Amino acid sequence: MTALRPEVADFDSHGGPDRDQPASEGTGLVQLHESIATLLASRGQWRQAYQHLRSAYDLVYADQDVQPQVPEQLRREVDRLRREHAEAREQSLRDSLTDSYNRRYLDQRLLGMVTEHGTADGLAIALIDLDWFKQVNDTFGHLLGDRVLQRVVELLQEELPEGGFCARYGGEEFVLVLPGVDVVGSVEIAESARMRVERHAWASLAPGLRVTISIGLAYEPPVGDSPTRPPVAPEQQLLRADSLLYTAKQSGRNAVAYRENGRVRLAGAAAGRRGIAEPRVAGY
Repeated sequence: MTALRPEVADFDSHGGPDRDQPASEGTGLVQLHESIATLLASRGQWRQAYQHLRSAYDLVYADQDVQPQVPEQLRREVDRLRREHAEAREQSLRDSLTDSYNRRYLDQRLLGMVTEHGTADGLAIALIDLDWFKQVNDTFGHLLGDRVLQRVVELLQEELPEGGFCARYGGEEFVLVLPGVDVVGSVEIAESARMRVERHAWASLAPGLRVTISIGLAYEPPVGDSPTRPPVAPEQQLLRADSLLYTAKQSGRNAVAYRENGRVRLAGAAAGRRGIAEPRVAGY
């Protein structure tokens, strides 16, 4: 952080100039406050950082009768540090290939949703896997496979509800988090995402390329629907979504599997398929 002023007066405990205090001590105090402010700002503790910057400024101008206003320089410095910290934090929560959120963000955000709000408005989690993606890599190469993942994320992020987001779960698996929706709305969002991927002009990337996805959709109803029932932990809801994803895969892929009134169903065009596989988690 840039020093507030190159020439710094030294002051006694009463706020006036201290004739016996070496000038280097006063300068050192200012620099100490600035260093502490920089450290606090890097941790996102903006209020404390600002207080230390103000203390450094007070030391510089302690011999003035009128308390000066905080200079624009300090405000700009705090704003700059805040932006840099926010950008660094955002990058740490993003997947470097697809620019979707990563598993770290997913875990933190889901835990926050359940801890702070429970499922007061309903919450759906869609676990998504690209069908036969290994064949895409083997046939067209990993570079094109990376482009496919990036394009799939773009398609998945369309038409999300307010507060919804997409996160890379690992490899070619992604998660859509859909807050504030009912079960019908969540199925419609998931099925629309599946159709967008299926109908995309993949041949524009490579002749003969075709990409589809399978989705397991786990829905947690609003707390008011069953006030005595404790909220489902995020890992439990993800486990249920994974189980339904298995059903979608085993039932022919390119489908959305969900549970309605205790029964496992497939959405959209896949609804007419026979022999729907049971989820691999017993009792769900």
